[in-house]
Amino acid sequence: MNSFLIFLILILTIFIDYYWLDTDRKRWGWMKNWSTRYKVFFFIGFIAVSSLIYLGLNFKYF
Repeated sequence: MNSFLIFLILILTIFIDYYWLDTDRKRWGWMKNWSTRYKVFFFIGFIAVSSLIYLGLNFKYF
């Protein structure tokens, strides 16, 4: 349950920052010319890599 909660917090934080907090596009402006497809691939890849790093660091506790 804790792992799921951490993944959920990570995903929500990224999407809230992208869609709500970064209204001036200063942090995510480098992606403004990307198509929606590439943005989805980027976020899925980011979540996958973050998940693998989290699981790798906590592997001995499972």
